[in-house]
Amino acid sequence: MKIIKICLILLFTICTLFVNAQVPQGYPANYARFPRFKALIYYTNHAEEAHVQFSLQSIEFFKKLNYGEGFKLDITTDLSEYPYEKLKEYSVVIMLDGYPMGKSERETFEKYMENGGGWVGFHAAAYNDKNTNWPWFVKFLGGGVFYCNNWPPQPVLVEVDNTEHPVTKNLPTSFVAPTSEWYQWNPSPRENKDVEVLLSISPRNYPLGIKDVVNFGDFPIVWTNKNYRMIYLNMGHGDEEFIDATQNLLLVNAFRWVVSTDKNGDPFLK
Repeated sequence: MKIIKICLILLFTICTLFVNAQVPQGYPANYARFPRFKALIYYTNHAEEAHVQFSLQSIEFFKKLNYGEGFKLDITTDLSEYPYEKLKEYSVVIMLDGYPMGKSERETFEKYMENGGGWVGFHAAAYNDKNTNWPWFVKFLGGGVFYCNNWPPQPVLVEVDNTEHPVTKNLPTSFVAPTSEWYQWNPSPRENKDVEVLLSISPRNYPLGIKDVVNFGDFPIVWTNKNYRMIYLNMGHGDEEFIDATQNLLLVNAFRWVVSTDKNGDPFLK
């Protein structure tokens, strides 16, 4: 028995030395030995077809980011299955084509965000108008209400407003974003002192559209409300959103940034 115990101790010591030898002090990489965090994707099949197309492609995009199971990824079409005690386990909630509709689900999401939760929202996940009846959500988004949009969807020249932000620091100062439908907001979120706009549609795109034409106005498309761990990205219409490497990098950056600001610490450093 004593010999077995000694052998086990020796085996443990050898394994420990082996692991440490693989990651020497000062080594540039940080390999995850377990999922670093939990992320929840929400989408609805009841959205318009182009929004569902985007959602399905987005799910595949985030699944690829999870190759090797660097984090735990869950996907749902029903937020009623996620009461606060369950939702708070997630570092980030990604809303692809919609937002909570029921009173209970909305209250749960509000509590989640007010207590340090993370949110990445795309396109229709922020759509709000006079019929939305959710004042907290409008404030959360920076105060802007849907005003108008171009039609049909088309690519646009976008400009980076803040080249030092973690979401944009490795992007070119301007690039052509893939085909999408673009929402303009009134008032512009830029008017809110708590909002930091990261990317905008260049005014050089005006007039923007063929059937429905946007001729002027401030046009932010990516921003964060600094009172929350959140980022909104206007893109998210149709099946051509993931054809451009620059925009894909933007999406990775946005996701990673929200997760890295987790109130329990940056999981990428663990």
